[in-house]
Amino acid sequence: MGGFMKRHTIALGGAGLMLGVSLLAIHAQELTGELPDPPAFAAQSEPNFVSVTDILEYKALPEYHEPDWVTKKYVDAGTLPPVKDRLPKEPMVYKTGDMPDGIGVYGDTMRHVIGGRPEGWNYIGGQSQGWGGIDIGLSECLTRTGPLFEIKADELEPLPNLAKSWEWSEDGHELTMHLIEGAKWSDGDAFDADDVMFYWNDNVNDTNVSPLNGATPETFGVGTTLEALDPYTIKWTFKEVRPTQYLYAMAYGTFCPGPSHILKPEHPKYNTANTYEQYKNAFPPEYMNIPVMGAWVPVEYRADDIIVMRRNPYYWKVDEAGNQLPYLNEMHYRLSTWADRDVQAVAGSGDFSNLEQAESFVESLKRSAEDSAPARLQFGARTIGYALRMNFSANGWGEPDARGQAIRELNRNLDFRKAVSIALDRQRLGDSLVRGPFTAIYPGGLYAGTAFYDKASTVYYPYNIEAANTLLDGLGLTDTDGNGIRNLANGGGDLEITLLANTDYGTDTNLAEGVIAQLEPLGIRVIANFQTGTARDDMAQAGQFDWSVERQGSEMVSVVQGTTALAPTGPRTSYFHRAGTDGTLDLLPFEQELVDTVNAFVATSDNAERVALMKKYQHTYTENVYSVGLTQYPGALIVNKRFANIPAGAPIFMFNWAEDNIIRERVFVPADKQGDYELHPETLPGKPGGAGPV
Repeated sequence: MGGFMKRHTIALGGAGLMLGVSLLAIHAQELTGELPDPPAFAAQSEPNFVSVTDILEYKALPEYHEPDWVTKKYVDAGTLPPVKDRLPKEPMVYKTGDMPDGIGVYGDTMRHVIGGRPEGWNYIGGQSQGWGGIDIGLSECLTRTGPLFEIKADELEPLPNLAKSWEWSEDGHELTMHLIEGAKWSDGDAFDADDVMFYWNDNVNDTNVSPLNGATPETFGVGTTLEALDPYTIKWTFKEVRPTQYLYAMAYGTFCPGPSHILKPEHPKYNTANTYEQYKNAFPPEYMNIPVMGAWVPVEYRADDIIVMRRNPYYWKVDEAGNQLPYLNEMHYRLSTWADRDVQAVAGSGDFSNLEQAESFVESLKRSAEDSAPARLQFGARTIGYALRMNFSANGWGEPDARGQAIRELNRNLDFRKAVSIALDRQRLGDSLVRGPFTAIYPGGLYAGTAFYDKASTVYYPYNIEAANTLLDGLGLTDTDGNGIRNLANGGGDLEITLLANTDYGTDTNLAEGVIAQLEPLGIRVIANFQTGTARDDMAQAGQFDWSVERQGSEMVSVVQGTTALAPTGPRTSYFHRAGTDGTLDLLPFEQELVDTVNAFVATSDNAERVALMKKYQHTYTENVYSVGLTQYPGALIVNKRFANIPAGAPIFMFNWAEDNIIRERVFVPADKQGDYELHPETLPGKPGGAGPV
């Protein structure tokens, strides 16, 4: 290694004229090439497309029902009001015509296995609840996007949820939303605009609080305001005209209010004895029965073992026969590893998994193909993509030392980004995860096969290690001490870069290790900084990284959701370029183009204009290597065959995760297939903070 780099440096760096000729040659040649099409993959399935009005409506029904044991054990005993008094004035009603298997029956459990560990239940204050569908089962948001995979393209808009309807003012600057009236948290406390405003004023707009999914004021538009007109009416005021885009930002997980009657007393604004850290951590995982608007409530937690959730007796959704949902009485979350989640789902000891780790694809397909297999696999589109993201902030975000500052300056140099990009053999990276027609070369930007992707607008720089070496030489990054590692220009030390990656997922660490190995011959020493998911997220949020290998979010899939994260449209919207210590963003010219393009996309509802804007975005993004794409591949839904009402074509991730896409509150197990899995049968959640169910 050292000998190679020494010879290379002597050949190019000995004379200024020789170096100049080399640079002219590299700039004269075409670094771009033809992007290969993703391989055909026959195992993908398609959804049945419907309208929003085919899925749900809000209305009062003549009568309502619940599991018999709830009525006999709780209502008849006088410890719980009748079900009709626990439901809102007009509950959400799921229509039978959109249920694949129709009206369900009560009973049974869905057994999840997850690799995360819960920090606690203050989701809006920044606590991880362990992921794997826990937060989706607990939280309800103003709108809902998970089921949008089955909505007709020309009718695509978020589903109503806590906000059951809305209308725009004539000038398009105001959006008035009507909340469900008479709905209650799982402890019986009323849900109303107070909960919404506490989330907005004291969490999203309080810079000392970082809601877990990164909601900031800019997520809903710079200068946007929100006010409560009455207990069930709120009004948004936007700078833009009719920015329907923000309806997507009002879904999971950026506008899911928490129970203000429980959280507010711990917030430093209302409890001056508390710090913000104390507010965030006021509800540890041992705190049971946290009030939720979701279908299930946490009633048992055993560290490194299990989280058990029981049905919410105040849940505000029903089917057309008036049966209060959910059908399933209990949810389990075994605390194991993400890889074990797939193993247990395939084996039948777990019921549900998003098969996301490409390394498990072949074995899982083989097992599911057997007649005796307890679970089936359903592959979706290639909506899983990984990228190498570079920290672009050169004015203080994360307070880098001198070495870190030098790396950030390099990150902002296009020739440096091109060199890194063309030094990576993406085909080899994909094949290192799984062989076969799964992975595809990913140059960055929007994913192939998604609605706004345009291949002709995608600039692709193929693998070219020789050109990469020449680009780095031209930047003065040569090996001056002969140790095989390039040195920073102007007498700097070795070119060493830290790479942040998540150890919770094998794919993340495998790709990070691949990047490290492939850049070593280039004379770049990349040092792994492997962290568990929560620690990695905290470091990324704080800007404490040079580079990060990570799986990208919904913005690269749907575009219409998480749109403001497509570019640094505000001081805290970007994942890898945030404002420095002085509060300003030091945008590069092409970044400003991206910001302008994204803002124009948000401001228009004209579909043709949106398509054109995303073509421009894709070209600017990939031409400037805004992030270095690594690989993209499909995911598969693994679900036990005993479950009914699983919609066709449900992707593991598109507008949201599969746990939301399949509408779990409608999922049921036919009576003749139900198992004896409930750990707390015929019990309901108890008092908030109390011990377990009752």
